[in-house]
Amino acid sequence: MDLQAAIMKRFLRKLVNLNIWGGRHTEIKNLQKALPDHLRGTKEHKKAIKELINLGFLNVKPSTGELHVSLNSHKQKEIFEFLQEKDDEI
Repeated sequence: MDLQAAIMKRFLRKLVNLNIWGGRHTEIKNLQKALPDHLRGTKEHKKAIKELINLGFLNVKPSTGELHVSLNSHKQKEIFEFLQEKDDEI
């Protein structure tokens, strides 16, 4: 598995564990806390967020001058299938 897919799975796991679905949202900056220090703020991290948005897994909401994200409850089945795929840890 490539690094971007591993980062995407980490972000999705964090949001699922915190139960951030639909109307409940968090800042994009908070997703970085799921990554090791050496990967925070890298271009792989930014590409992973863009890909999750393009796949429709994340809803984006501008709030308090920052972008906030939440999991798309309509794509719940696809999100869990994506997380179930065989993966390697970072």
